[in-house]
Amino acid sequence: MLVSCCYEIPIFLSKKKNFKTYIALFNSELFTLTYGALVTQLCKDYENDEEVNKQLDKMGYNIGVRLIEDFLARSSVGRCHDFRETADVIAKVAFKMYLGVTPSVTNWSPAGDEFSLILESNPLVDFVELPDNHSNLVYSSLLCGVLRGALEMVQMAVDVRFAQDTLRGDSVTEIRMKFIKRIEENLPAGDE
Repeated sequence: MLVSCCYEIPIFLSKKKNFKTYIALFNSELFTLTYGALVTQLCKDYENDEEVNKQLDKMGYNIGVRLIEDFLARSSVGRCHDFRETADVIAKVAFKMYLGVTPSVTNWSPAGDEFSLILESNPLVDFVELPDNHSNLVYSSLLCGVLRGALEMVQMAVDVRFAQDTLRGDSVTEIRMKFIKRIEENLPAGDE
């Protein structure tokens, strides 16, 4: 399922910019390879692809719940006023910050409560080919969980799913997001 690659690590890098670029590329590829190993292990541990998809989504949710604090601290992004602004922040800031890609925000529903994130390239699927016996595996479903978990922490309930996937032969990866409701904070009596 996963193809490994070799790295030639230069002993001296002449410029700080080159070093930062190299480290970012190395971190990205290391994450991609580590994620592949995780998915491979889950496929061995669980009997069917649906259960692996659930586990990846659950892991992503737990990551998103924790990642939102880092995102808010590092990005200095304030509270979004509506779902369109949230979509722009996710695409232009969050994806760029953590995955190094900027998806386009398209296919808004007439009600403005649903949209698509279109990724021309999904960094999680570099070096990956799905075997025929895993036709129901949604390899990058961790991303859906991350988005759901992070948005829940900022009082937004959303449904997130993959509509298209390059691993299944589609030309792009499409993540469909639907706003469900604003979550009201329930403070204990007297803590207002």
